[in-house]
Amino acid sequence: MSAAASNTARYWLDEAGAVASSRPPVFPVHAVRADFPALSRTVHGRPLVWLDSAATAHKPRQVIDAVSDFYARHNSNVHRGAHTLAREATDLMESARSRIARFIGAGRPEEIVFVRGATEGINLVAQTWGRSRLSAGDEIVLTTLEHHANIVPWQMLCAEKGALLRIAPLHDDGTLDLPAYQSLLGPRTRIVALAHVSNVLGTVLPVRAMADAAHAHGSVVLVDGAQAVPHLRVDVRELGADFYALSGHKLFGPTGIGVLYGRSELLEEMPPWQGGGSMITSVSFEHTQYAPPPQKFEAGTGPIAGAIGLGAAVDYLESIGPDAAHAHETALVAYARHRLADDVPGLRLLGPSTGVGVTAFTIAGTDPAHIAEALDTAGIAVRAGHHCAQPALRRYGLTAAVRPSFAFYNTHHEIDQLVRELASAR
Repeated sequence: MSAAASNTARYWLDEAGAVASSRPPVFPVHAVRADFPALSRTVHGRPLVWLDSAATAHKPRQVIDAVSDFYARHNSNVHRGAHTLAREATDLMESARSRIARFIGAGRPEEIVFVRGATEGINLVAQTWGRSRLSAGDEIVLTTLEHHANIVPWQMLCAEKGALLRIAPLHDDGTLDLPAYQSLLGPRTRIVALAHVSNVLGTVLPVRAMADAAHAHGSVVLVDGAQAVPHLRVDVRELGADFYALSGHKLFGPTGIGVLYGRSELLEEMPPWQGGGSMITSVSFEHTQYAPPPQKFEAGTGPIAGAIGLGAAVDYLESIGPDAAHAHETALVAYARHRLADDVPGLRLLGPSTGVGVTAFTIAGTDPAHIAEALDTAGIAVRAGHHCAQPALRRYGLTAAVRPSFAFYNTHHEIDQLVRELASAR
C-alpha cells in the first residue's frame, strides 16, 4: 500500500470536487451500523461487507419495525372502510405519502403516486402520457448512461407510435456532452428521459440545465432518480422535473414500493393506466368516472405496508442527517478510488472522479464475475455484470464490470478489506 493511500484522512472532496486536506464533521457510522441487523451477519465465516447498495440497500430496524407493526396491529385495506383498522391503515399510508412529498420537494401529497418501483413509474408515464401524446416522427431524447428501465419502455413506445429515440453522448470521463445533448432538442422533441445519477458510472447529470433546455423546446422531462435519492438531497421542483421516479428498496425501504412524482397539471391530464377498484368515483356499464390523482393511478390494493415502510425510511434518513451522510459517502468514494487506483495493478476505473455512490472498475485479464466470486468467499458483496446498463458499458468497449457501491453505513476499513482481497485474489 502506498504511503499516500495509507492515510484515510487525506481523501475527502471539497465542493469543487477536488481532494480536500481537512476532514469534514465526523459521521457516527458505527452507531448507524447498529441500526441495520443484516450488517452484523457473517458470510463464509467472515463479517459481511455489503458493497452492493446500488442494487438494493439494507433496511434499518426502524423500517422493519414499521412494516411489522402495520401487519401486527393495523392490517386493513385503505380508503374503503368505516372501521377503526381501515382508518388507521389509511392514515398511516397517507401520512407516509405526505412525508415522502416533503422529502423530495413535491408541491403537494397528491403529486406522489405509489408504484412498485422506479421501473413501474417510468412505464406508467410511457403508457399514459407518452401513448396519448406521441405520434409518428416525434422524438424522445435519452442519454447513453441510462439504465435499461429508462430505455426499454421508450423503445416499446417508439415501436408502437413510430417515434424516434435520440441519444445524447458521453465524454470519455463519463460526464454528459451537454452541447451535443442540446443539439438533439428540436420541435419534434416530446420528452427527455434521463437518469439523475448513473448506476454504473456514478455520473451526476446536470438535470436543471437539461430540463431548462428541454422546456425551451416544449418538451417534458422525466428523471430516473433511483440512484440519486439514497445519496443526494432532491428537490424535484428545483430540478425542473416534470416526472421523477424512485425505488424504495434502494432508499433503505422495503422492496415492491416506489414513487412517481408528477406535476399536478400533468397527472390531471393523463389517462389512467390500469383499471379496477380504488381508481374510480363511480362505475356503470355505460360510463366510469375516474378518481382524481393520485388514486387514478393506484388501481386495486396497493403496497400499503411498503408505503408505510418507505415513510419510515424517509424519517430515518432525516434523523441521521442527509448532509452528514452525504459527506461521509463522498469521503468513502474518494478514498475507494484512490486506493483502487494506487494499489491494485491493472485496474481501470470507470466514470468521473466525483461520481456518486459507485466505483465501477475492470482488472486487465480478469473476468469481472470471477472477481465477484472471489470477493464473496471473503464476505465482500459486490455486483459484477452489465448492471442493466449495457449501452453505457459499450461506450467503453466493455460488456461487464465490477461495481462496488456504497452507502452511509460503509466504512474506510471495509474499503481497505476490498483492496486487500483484490490484491490477494489477483
